[in-house]
Amino acid sequence: MLCDVISNEWVNAEYKHLVLHAPPIALTARPGQFFHLACPASGEDQPYLRRPMSLYRVDPAGRRVEFLYKVQGVGTRGLATLAPGSVLDIMGPVGRGFTLPAPCRHALIVARGVGLATMAPLAEFAAAQGAAVTAILSARAPDLVMSVDYLQASGARVLAVHDTDGSSDIDRLEALVRGLHERQPVDFLATCGSNRLLRLVQKLGAEWQVAGQVALEQNMGCALGMCFACVKPFLKTPGSSQTSYRRVCWDGPVFNVQETVSW
Repeated sequence: MLCDVISNEWVNAEYKHLVLHAPPIALTARPGQFFHLACPASGEDQPYLRRPMSLYRVDPAGRRVEFLYKVQGVGTRGLATLAPGSVLDIMGPVGRGFTLPAPCRHALIVARGVGLATMAPLAEFAAAQGAAVTAILSARAPDLVMSVDYLQASGARVLAVHDTDGSSDIDRLEALVRGLHERQPVDFLATCGSNRLLRLVQKLGAEWQVAGQVALEQNMGCALGMCFACVKPFLKTPGSSQTSYRRVCWDGPVFNVQETVSW
């Protein structure tokens, strides 16, 4: 699909926010799904494969899809050059997204860095289903915490933690989450963007016996399950000692946290 670029602006020193005018099929995207982007060449950078990019927001009324991305490699450096009025070739939506338990009364979302992009649509979706949503956003520094306004406008309670004051320390974060659960029991956990956050969600989910899901990031070739370039190991069932291999693009990118092997 060829999409016109509406805007492509910096949100801080590392991340840009890309907004595209999209055809109807793209507007069916659900939280956790992604698109495969044909990143343009830039200078000496010549991206060969498409790049998977998590959905940040879909606006059916405005016919827009949006992406939040960190400019750090050949593909994203090319994306960063896109100007309003230019055209980007995208494929999607693809992959399996998030599934909320029924009923879901309190969803806790914990994300770090670019993982915030994947969590934002989930928070909006859960709030629209009537769930209370708490979003804990972790970053290296306060100026790298993103999506606060978007999440709050969606009805989520937002708590920011970062490395500079030590509030993102995993022990302090666990104490924070336990306190939230004591005051308002959590019945769904979701995470993205950090191995240590994945392990924390696994630990608490198993202890509290509540559902949890993780959105994984992985390099991939086709994004349609044919090339097997994005295969990762998973436990066959929660608590199992046996592993199986699954395609992140086709079987995910959203998986049961209790079956996900930390990296």
